[in-house]
Amino acid sequence: MYAQKGDSVNIMENKELALHAKNIRRNIVKEVYSAQSGHPGGSLGATDILTELYFEEMDINEENLNTLNRDRFVLSKGHASPALYAVLAEKGFLPEEELTTFRAINSRLQGHPNMNYVEGVDMSTGSLGQGISCAVGMALANKLDKNNHRIYTVLGDGECQEGQVWEATMSAAHYKLDNLCIIVDNNNLQIDGHVDEVMSVYPLDKKFEAFNCHVINVDGHDFDQLRAALKEARETKGMPTVIVAKTIKGKGVSFMEDQQGWHGVAPNEEQYHAAMKELEAE
Repeated sequence: MYAQKGDSVNIMENKELALHAKNIRRNIVKEVYSAQSGHPGGSLGATDILTELYFEEMDINEENLNTLNRDRFVLSKGHASPALYAVLAEKGFLPEEELTTFRAINSRLQGHPNMNYVEGVDMSTGSLGQGISCAVGMALANKLDKNNHRIYTVLGDGECQEGQVWEATMSAAHYKLDNLCIIVDNNNLQIDGHVDEVMSVYPLDKKFEAFNCHVINVDGHDFDQLRAALKEARETKGMPTVIVAKTIKGKGVSFMEDQQGWHGVAPNEEQYHAAMKELEAE
């Protein structure tokens, strides 16, 4: 967990982070299988990013969860809600048994996260491009309120085809929101195919640099690289930081990895058991 200025930063062992990530991936598969709908590919791919944020980087715990005195996270790619719910459960903010109600009638765990129902969900998202705008507003509010806590948001690379993403980024740079960290989950796959073939957003790093952001390229499954990039983001002043994290859609389940078809499809019973076997704790 990231400690505030003046405190030391508690560095969690990578093997402990990897164990959290494996548990989270198991619960992602369980959620989507239980609902027989949802988005497993992008959720699995973003898991290591969310694990690093929630278990090492962000100042968030049961004591400060319902206060303004903590860091905040916006899942701009809201269809990856299974990952967010699984992380909240792993943190102890959400009963793990509730995950099997994902997308069920009257469940709090909707297909896209709703801040009115679930503690720890900081913004209702789902309409792509809008989450980053909300994160910019939060970061600006913290600046005005002299609140030193940080705002983090995760975008999809396909989401960066939305014009609103760039309007929000322009605003973030204009207001020098160095308390904002934008992370792009760059797996190069979206519902219609490869991002560079559907509507290329590349080069992402140069585009964000042109919008006056500090940009860092990392392997989104390497905790050391993620840790170093987030530290660099905290130390960067006068501009927002964008971390372009190269990831593999479906990471952790071999037959889902880098497969467009697993963007929004639930596993059948045989596939579910195969996936859970691959994700067994060592």
